Amino acid sequence: MAFANSSHAPRTPLLAGLLGLLGCASHPPLPTVSSVDLPRFMGDWYVQAHIPAGSEKKAYNAVESYALGDDGRILTSYVFRKGAFDGPLKTMEPVGFVRDDATNATWGMRFLWPFEAEYLIAWLADDYSATIVARTKRDYAWIMTRNPEIADERLEALELRLAEMGYDPADLRRVPQSWPDAGHPASDAGGDLAHWTRDH
Repeated sequence: MAFANSSHAPRTPLLAGLLGLLGCASHPPLPTVSSVDLPRFMGDWYVQAHIPAGSEKKAYNAVESYALGDDGRILTSYVFRKGAFDGPLKTMEPVGFVRDDATNATWGMRFLWPFEAEYLIAWLADDYSATIVARTKRDYAWIMTRNPEIADERLEALELRLAEMGYDPADLRRVPQSWPDAGHPASDAGGDLAHWTRDH
């Protein structure tokens, strides 16, 4: 990562975002859950609140979907509307790599080779109905659920959990979710993870 230390290296918006995601020095460790059943963790997760990175700052109907590849990679699709429920459709397709086989809770999320962003499953409901993904730097975080709807009191409890991890709750943004039509959320993007699994 020589370019990261060069004051002369150009910094595009994507590169600037990657540099923000990399590196976690001078921060206390962030514990993860003790064990994640990867096949059970796969599928769709609705982002209910986040401390967003980059272009997701004005996300609506944000959904993160995971599929476990035959080679152990986690094929990921992050889909949202920008600025409104009928705003422009945005899609990101990073690839996740499990970096702690003992727990399956520490991942590296690769948006641009060879750089990986830290991805920690910091909390997970016993029934896998909700999760909190966080980072050692306490900069970005995602509160996600299996259901697009969540009661205010439950979301507040999850936000409190995040604050107890060392995050500033004032930085949290609740993500508007509205799904009047049933179906796979990726249908809003014109597809699902099947093409991603085939093509990568």
